[in-house]
Amino acid sequence: MADPQLKALAVKINDLIQLCDQLDRENRLLKSEAVDWIDEREQLVEKTEVARTKVESMILRLKALEQES
Repeated sequence: MADPQLKALAVKINDLIQLCDQLDRENRLLKSEAVDWIDEREQLVEKTEVARTKVESMILRLKALEQES
C-alpha cells in the first residue's frame, strides 16, 4: 500500500472512530431520556388514578346528596 493510501485509510479509520464515539454518546443520552420518559409516564399514570378516584368519590357524594333532597 502506498503512503498516500495508508494516510487516507488512517483518516477514514479516525473518522469512523469519531463517529462511533459520537453515536455512543447519543445512544447513552437517548437511553437516559427514555428512562426519564418512563418514570414521568409512571408518575402521570399514578396521578391520573388518584384524580379518577377523587372524581368517582365526588360523583358518589353528589348522587347521595341528590337522593337525599
